[in-house]
This record gives sequence, C-alpha cells and structure tokens, in this order.
Amino acid sequence: MLVRRNHPFHEAQSFQNQMSRFFNEGFGTQNREDGVAASWAPPVDIAETPETLNFTVEVPGFKNEDLTLRVENGILTVEGERKFDTQANEKNYHRVERSYGKFVRGFTLPSNIDPEKVHANLVDGVLYIALQKKEDAKPKTIPIGTGGPKQIGSRKAA
Repeated sequence: MLVRRNHPFHEAQSFQNQMSRFFNEGFGTQNREDGVAASWAPPVDIAETPETLNFTVEVPGFKNEDLTLRVENGILTVEGERKFDTQANEKNYHRVERSYGKFVRGFTLPSNIDPEKVHANLVDGVLYIALQKKEDAKPKTIPIGTGGPKQIGSRKAA
C-alpha cells in the first residue's frame, strides 16, 4: 500500500522557490541563501577533521593580494575580484566565458572553532583555509578500567 502525505502548500512553496532562484541567479546580484553575494563565486569544498575545519576554494589566476580573508562574529568571509583585462578593448572577442568582477562568500562557523587560529595558503590557484577547533571541542578518549566494582567519585559502584 502506498501512503502519500498531503502537503497543500508544497506546490506553491516549490513555485516560489523556483521564482526566487530565477530572479536571484538570473541577474546574479542579489544575496542568496548559500552565502553568495556576487555575479559569480568560486566553488568551495568544506571538510572536517577531529582537529580542524578545512575550506578549499578554487580561485585560478588570483594572487594573495587579490583576496581578503577574515573571521568576524563567527563568520568566515572570503572576498576577491577578478578584473577584466585592460587590453581587452584592443581585442575583438568572439566569446568570453570566464567570470569577472567581485565576489564575496560568507560561511557561518560552528561555535567550536578558535577564531585566533586560522591558517591560509594559496597554491596553484587553490586557497586552502584551516580553522583550528578549540581544545575543549576536540574528541577525547576515556580509558575504561577492568576488574571488580570500584569507588567512582563519592559513590560506590554496585
């Protein structure tokens, strides 16, 4: 037997989301839910280890001075700008597929990140960002004893 739950406003909400995406992505200048506020944005991968939160940002052709990185009020912000070639007026382009202009990416950080311990390196067009977790947030292994019941704290184990 197939059971289908009825959501009376699902279609209306889906239509509203599609229209919002159309206007936001179609013109590319509005703030979007995923933290993108530009006509283009570099792709970002986010991974977590027990010690760090790691961001990998693809920014081919960028130099260190083209990028700004900051952590403020629990938000990691990556900004940059790719400028159109000033000699472009001398060329007759048949196609321009690369994106140009300013981008801003913002990411809300979890509370277990230490904002004072951020490391970033730009290597071959890839920006690597590592944010250290606070010491109290790192996983700890607790040893388990063997043998008979022992006193734990002020109570006796039964």
